[in-house]
Amino acid sequence: MRVLQVYKDYFPILGGIEGHLRLLAEGMVARGHQVTVLTSGRGRRGEVREIGGVRVIYAGRMATLASAPVSPALLAHMARQRPDIVHLHMPDPTGDMALALAGPRAPLVVSYHSDIVRQRRLLRLYAPLLRRTLRRASRIIAASPAYIQSSPFLAPLAERCAVMPYGIDLARFARPNPAKVAAIRARYPGPLALFVGRLRYYKGVDQLVRAMAHAPGRALIIGADATVRRADLERLAREVGVAERVHFLSVEDDHELVDYYHAADLFVLPSVERSEAFGIVQIEAQAAGLPVVATELGTGTSYVTLHGQTGIIVPPADHLALARAIQAIMGSQTLARTMGEAGRRRAHAEFSLPRMLDRAEALYAEALRANVEC
Repeated sequence: MRVLQVYKDYFPILGGIEGHLRLLAEGMVARGHQVTVLTSGRGRRGEVREIGGVRVIYAGRMATLASAPVSPALLAHMARQRPDIVHLHMPDPTGDMALALAGPRAPLVVSYHSDIVRQRRLLRLYAPLLRRTLRRASRIIAASPAYIQSSPFLAPLAERCAVMPYGIDLARFARPNPAKVAAIRARYPGPLALFVGRLRYYKGVDQLVRAMAHAPGRALIIGADATVRRADLERLAREVGVAERVHFLSVEDDHELVDYYHAADLFVLPSVERSEAFGIVQIEAQAAGLPVVATELGTGTSYVTLHGQTGIIVPPADHLALARAIQAIMGSQTLARTMGEAGRRRAHAEFSLPRMLDRAEALYAEALRANVEC
């Protein structure tokens, strides 16, 4: 198949959707498909590159408004494409508009990664086009059943939706450097709670900092992209008296990140808003054999981490509940080991990269068959 993937950003931009899109695109190439990614570049001048066998078109970007690129060049690139399948990743108002105005006549598959939560003004303008695109799509992909049920945009179209959880290279997170793991544990005597992710408003890292005033051990917070946010969190740690037990780290090397997963005793995802639609980092933690403490947001967080089986789910924005869950796991090696092993088994059963690619190929085939029948 000739597959056109469309999203506002792509590698070298790093993020959950960007990483998922790269795994999907390169995985499809490895299976013999031709994949083009149409995205917006960082500057006004566009370029075309080949990355991992994927043809990537970076359309020139004039500006960015409310996290959406302004890219008239995207229209021209879109009009020249002749794919068998178009796979649009949403929310992406720019790509969606280009598809509506100049998109190829090919079956459309949509991955609906998240509702627009914070940019409410943008949503009011974008909602009619978003609904139109979803109605046009042959198949709509969501990462969990809960998101289909809870999203006001997906629930009315539930019969057209399919669940395709994110998949990752699980083996990468099972190969730590024992010497470096030992060095981390020596530097930060445990027990250790680990957070990995961008320090964005919806991640709820402040709740983890507050929870550590009522929980044992240390918290290692590996975050990026927000110097001001980090300064605020460091100030909060001093205010609640945990500055010596809460450590803010920057880890650039993926191999080093794996070592931190294996040095930790549990993983914490304290998110507070629906912007946390899934939490791929939970899968990374499961692949490393860690139990997880996460929050119930009505999204995919409690689909990845099963309460009482692979971890503990607590209400969002409740640092005392978070502290009790951390304490329960840190206080029982048997519970931590049992949950960690159950998480590892679930990761291999549901969240492996081959499983995700199998599901994607099946959905593409369904969309092609439906188009022929029409």
